Amino acid sequence: MINSRKPTNQSALTAVFCILSILILTDYALSQSSQPEEAFIKDGHYIELDQVQPVQTGDKIEVLEVFWYECPHCYRLHPVINEWLKNKPETAEYVPMPVYFNPERNEFSARAFYTFEVLDKLDPLHSMMFHAIHDERRSLRTKENLATWAEEFGVSGQDIINTFDSFAIDSKINFSKVMTRQYGITGVPTIIIDGRYMTSVSHAGNHENLIDVMNFLIEKARQVRLELGK
Repeated sequence: MINSRKPTNQSALTAVFCILSILILTDYALSQSSQPEEAFIKDGHYIELDQVQPVQTGDKIEVLEVFWYECPHCYRLHPVINEWLKNKPETAEYVPMPVYFNPERNEFSARAFYTFEVLDKLDPLHSMMFHAIHDERRSLRTKENLATWAEEFGVSGQDIINTFDSFAIDSKINFSKVMTRQYGITGVPTIIIDGRYMTSVSHAGNHENLIDVMNFLIEKARQVRLELGK
């Protein structure tokens, strides 16, 4: 009888040990899966750029939107960005930049934007430019037409004409050309976070997800700056 009980007790202890081991391993696996490294997927929801580009925002995390006034996707994203701006992270600063693929397609749009910027008339002209092109179907393809349109909002048409082809605008156009190439932009709208991360509606899946990805990348970029002591 004694000899027959020993194997039974040993088997029971072995079984208990196995069960405990399984529970420990299961708990570890669950803890690992419940703490993912990232909320969003690199090379899925966003891309990390091979070369970090300089930013214009100093201590703030730069949120650069690369856009084109005639792009319907940029037009649809514009009000979403405006809503985000109302509650954007305090660590971030938004910077719009017109894309520049080629002069025939993009130069007028870029010059218009930078003219509004130099004249300190982005509010209201930036939003109203989208509205004029996509809602009103207006043709604003010459600086004279642009000047006449701007006068509807109390902006001097002559100031528009005088500024449109100025050296200041030429310099900004060159900046747009260089940065479009440096970032490897292939389509708009594109969002660049702090010169490090690129995302878009197509990467994120929809407008709501894009805002979540942007906020995620802003925090990620902030952590990188802390690690680098910036």
